[in-house]
Amino acid sequence: MKIFSVNQIREADKFTIEKDKISSVDLMEQAAEACYGWINEKYNFNKNLVVFCGIGNNGGDGLAIAQIAQREGYEVKVIVVNYSDKWSEDFKTNYKNLKSKMDVREIKSVDEIGAVNFNNDKEIVIIDAILGSGINRPVEGLIADCIKFINQQPLEVISIDIPSGLYCDKSNALNDGIIKADYTLSLQFPKLSFMFPENSNYVGEFTIRDIGISEEYILSNQTNYYFTTKEDVRVFLKKRNTNAHKGNFGHALIVAGSKGRMGAAVLTSKACMHSGAGLLTAHVPACGYQIIQIAIPEAMAEVDSEMDFITANIRIEKYNTIGVGPGIGIEKQTQNVVKLLIQNSSVPLVFDADAINILSENKTWLSFIPANSIFTPHIKEFERLVGKVSNTEERLKQQIEFSVKHNAFVVLKGSHTSISTPVGEIYFNSTGNPGMATGGSGDVLTGIITSLLAQEYSPKEACLLGVYLHGLAGDFAALNKTQETMIASDIINHLSDAFIFLKE
Repeated sequence: MKIFSVNQIREADKFTIEKDKISSVDLMEQAAEACYGWINEKYNFNKNLVVFCGIGNNGGDGLAIAQIAQREGYEVKVIVVNYSDKWSEDFKTNYKNLKSKMDVREIKSVDEIGAVNFNNDKEIVIIDAILGSGINRPVEGLIADCIKFINQQPLEVISIDIPSGLYCDKSNALNDGIIKADYTLSLQFPKLSFMFPENSNYVGEFTIRDIGISEEYILSNQTNYYFTTKEDVRVFLKKRNTNAHKGNFGHALIVAGSKGRMGAAVLTSKACMHSGAGLLTAHVPACGYQIIQIAIPEAMAEVDSEMDFITANIRIEKYNTIGVGPGIGIEKQTQNVVKLLIQNSSVPLVFDADAINILSENKTWLSFIPANSIFTPHIKEFERLVGKVSNTEERLKQQIEFSVKHNAFVVLKGSHTSISTPVGEIYFNSTGNPGMATGGSGDVLTGIITSLLAQEYSPKEACLLGVYLHGLAGDFAALNKTQETMIASDIINHLSDAFIFLKE
């Protein structure tokens, strides 16, 4: 799913109006119907609605929602946040329509927040339709007061299209006034700012509402930002031939583990096998021989000459792909192993954890990594690799620059894990949950991606599909175990559910 800029969203509206020969008010009505459908499914007349409307087109959406809800039987109150006398034409039209059909006592236009009072009514849901995606400066005055007031209420808040005060395409300043929504009903497209971890408390749970924007416009216009959904990744899944054998699904090499950190090797190897690789060899230090053989009897163990960490020059000719880094430490001899893998490999490598930390200390080696290699850092590991920044917007630029410069993919782990490609695209993932913030979760992801590469998925497919499956398995694990009690092994145990879901 494409993520368009605020200017492209405006152009999409205009294109749809002209091509479909509908009015902007009619398009607004379509948006309102789509939002009302979600609201009614959620609350089914069990709540009263208070709709805060600005005086622009986002406020017009709010007025249209209020009109539908009132017609269908909801008790609705409308508060017009009258911060200017410059009402948009569509807002004026919808306001006139609403006044003709709704008791005027339920429509209040306010010039100061003191005029608003809910009388401690706990059966209210607030609908935020004050500002849309077009703002480019911090809110102030009456709007800021309204946002502060709404955020102080112990009530659920639904934002229409985007939480008021939040920028669409860039990072806000730390103290900007922004609605803290429980739910955001984004019109047709997700917004780039929804993908920023620092905005999760404002956006809440977001859903995309199809409002009928022209498919021709969506297909013909380009963007570098995408939101990965089930429909996007299920097309990658390969169908297995009836006569297939294990050799058809690749031979993966995992280089992982050191004394006290063999768990990382076990998790990575298990995830690799559970994601479909035909054969797996785990290269581990001597202290990990029995551990790996007992924990994963399906894998072959290649034992290093050193007891506690990895030192050997590994023969890699027979492997289809190589994952390196989980739990290996940063001993000098281990660093040399990473260097030799870079120099000798003719296939893309998957760099994780300590392999990334080693490259952070030896950045000249980055010039020699195999084309289309994959990095899977968390934010701190990425900062060691490229340096610190002040916000997500700047980090995304760094991520793109790194991928383009080094002809590599970067899977930056976190909420809405971002995947950058060598051609400068960014894909944000739609699966996963906070329960996955647990030790070993990243090792599982490395195993999944390495497995998919071994099965001859392209590096891009392996990243997109691997990250989606990883998050989806985590979602199934959270449903079964709860976010608080799930561990990384639970993600592996629910990979089968993730594959089944994708095939449905």
